[in-house]
Amino acid sequence: MNWIATVLTWYFYLLIIGIVFFPLAKKMFGGFFDHGYPFAKTLGIILTSYTMFILGVFKILPFTRISIFILLFLFFLIVLFLIVRAKRALPLHKINWPILIFEEILFLLALIFLTFVRGQEPSIHGLEKFMDFGFMNSILRSKYFPPLDIWLSADASHPKGYPINYYYFGHLTGALLIKLSAIKPSIGYNLILATIFAQGVTLAFSLSANLIYLFQKLVLKVKEINYLRLALYGFLGSFIVNFAGNLHTVYLFTAGYSPDKPLPFWQILDGFNPTKYWYPNATRFIPYTIHEFPSYSYVVADLHGHVFDIPFVLLTLAVLFLLLKLQIPSTKDQTISKFQAPKTKEGFGNWELFGNWKLEIGIFLGFMAAIHYMTNAFDGPIYILLTIVIMTIVYGFGKQLLINTIILLSSFLIFSLPFSLNFEPFVSGIGVNCSADFLVNLHKVGPFLFEKGNCQISPAWMLFVLWGFFWICFGLFLSTMGRARSAPTTIKQYIFILFSFGTFLIIIPEFFYIKDIYPQHFRANTMFKLGYQAFMMMGIASAFTIYLISLKKSLFQLLGKTIFTFFFFFVFIYPFYAFPSYYGKFDRPVVLDGEDWMKTSLPADKEIVDYINRHIDGQPNILEAQGDSYTDYERISAFTGLPTVAGWWVHEWLWRGSADVVGHKIPDVVTLYESGDLVKTRQLLNQYRIKYVVVSNMEKEKYKNLNEKKFSQLGRKIFQTADGVGALYQVD
Repeated sequence: MNWIATVLTWYFYLLIIGIVFFPLAKKMFGGFFDHGYPFAKTLGIILTSYTMFILGVFKILPFTRISIFILLFLFFLIVLFLIVRAKRALPLHKINWPILIFEEILFLLALIFLTFVRGQEPSIHGLEKFMDFGFMNSILRSKYFPPLDIWLSADASHPKGYPINYYYFGHLTGALLIKLSAIKPSIGYNLILATIFAQGVTLAFSLSANLIYLFQKLVLKVKEINYLRLALYGFLGSFIVNFAGNLHTVYLFTAGYSPDKPLPFWQILDGFNPTKYWYPNATRFIPYTIHEFPSYSYVVADLHGHVFDIPFVLLTLAVLFLLLKLQIPSTKDQTISKFQAPKTKEGFGNWELFGNWKLEIGIFLGFMAAIHYMTNAFDGPIYILLTIVIMTIVYGFGKQLLINTIILLSSFLIFSLPFSLNFEPFVSGIGVNCSADFLVNLHKVGPFLFEKGNCQISPAWMLFVLWGFFWICFGLFLSTMGRARSAPTTIKQYIFILFSFGTFLIIIPEFFYIKDIYPQHFRANTMFKLGYQAFMMMGIASAFTIYLISLKKSLFQLLGKTIFTFFFFFVFIYPFYAFPSYYGKFDRPVVLDGEDWMKTSLPADKEIVDYINRHIDGQPNILEAQGDSYTDYERISAFTGLPTVAGWWVHEWLWRGSADVVGHKIPDVVTLYESGDLVKTRQLLNQYRIKYVVVSNMEKEKYKNLNEKKFSQLGRKIFQTADGVGALYQVD
């Protein structure tokens, strides 16, 4: 059970972060029954990582473990100062400790659960794990920022190397936790995924339960809150956001279909037939598109930006809820004034750190939009737009809206600027789906592109399979709006916004797409990134909906619960097929090291990786075999964080906007390995600032005329693998 000790070591540092930032969370979410405690860890991770990032960008403080400890101590002093400045200590006797302890146990159990699951197959191998792990390894080796791109080493035009041209802030937060805990990165990779999951579980639980708590307390005037019932709805919201799938599981009851040509389920109904069901099809249902959701992400375990952003998104959704509740009283709408933040300790949270909560909450939301942008670029504009929608409801059209929008956008630009200085967006325009012929002739007007042949319309029945559960819940929610006991309230406004905005995000790819390099899958990334956020928004809203339906015993309640239960069944069963399909029967010993697969599949490479990680500091350039995206090529750079001459071609093409960025270097890599011309080889070694050369199985298989002897003439062999297959040369 050594893996439990590893998890607890990792958890200890997360607990410290949560304790340090709890007073800030309590100040923000003071009206929540749990005082916003689950949000403390997420706040701490974001604020510590961002501060470290800024200090690293301006080369004020190096990215070291000591630096992180210093920052945590400084944040502790700042939070303490704010408490003292407010002239009241944290009232510990008024904290609902049983609830906080319960949520902490929930976090720990979720952390252990997904760690155990990943321990059944922990390999950092397949899909895009090399990319994600490589980003974190490059960050871990960085003294200052931006970190270096591991798949595009230095050359004559960039003698110091190329910075990562991707949204990597989430990877930086993961690297920070690895460095803070001093746990091996290949173990930390899997613990990071479990940490994101644990945050997702507890934050969705808290937000879902608190929506109902505040509705009971402020609208229904319930005097005795049933916390067990709150917990049940909290678990429901948490399950929908983190575990649920979509209605695609109806295909469990069919004869199956070819993934290339999905058939309507009613045409192939054939009884319960689980052997014909393949869980990834739920994310690749509409041809040439992607529509993933958190549960699938936890299964396949790619640590992409949209996964890192899950807890950050839930934090933003909670703060947007506060913004909607902290409305200026309106004589026109008495229901709004009920949600005015009382100037008492029973309020919704005190944002007046410096005297003006309206200014501070706007700045914070601008900061969070910057965090989303740096973590998963699509999410920045999404939450800027959602914030403006809610600001419009809060302030109406006029001067206040204009001022607060300027504050929001200015904050976003300022906080994202240190990242933007070294990032070039790889979006070339906004494509119009199914453009008319006369527009195709124009080709481009402003940011809008009119491309011939780019026309994909999603069949309505396919959209319903993917999003029908949420739309059924939306319909049930709307059916409660006219009932006397359920008159419009600010909380219901919030739920309506989540459903409506989520639906809006789903509809956008039917008309527009963000232009990238993929010709046939031209709207895949647009649908993917927008749909992912819609899933989380409407997941939170769906849990509140079933609560509303259950308020009054009636035929309406019975019908509503029956409809909800029927459709919920299909989204509920998804993880019970997805997780076992990927991880098996959960009967294997738990292994957390994501490098272990290399011991049997690439043993020589594993030895080279271990040698480099033990003996080579900094980020000198290496030479290894170049290969296509999604393959095992670039395994040395990915597992060490050392830049290689040319990496995954399609990925660099996407990030840099040109296939030539890597394409023109590929012949040079061939020359470096195969040429017998020592002068030419030396010239290329100098051109790409290569310090170490890898020669192992993959190099020998790819470069049939490999000339290994010359590397002993141009340098020296510093490491030989036990089987004699692999070697590492240091260039003089």
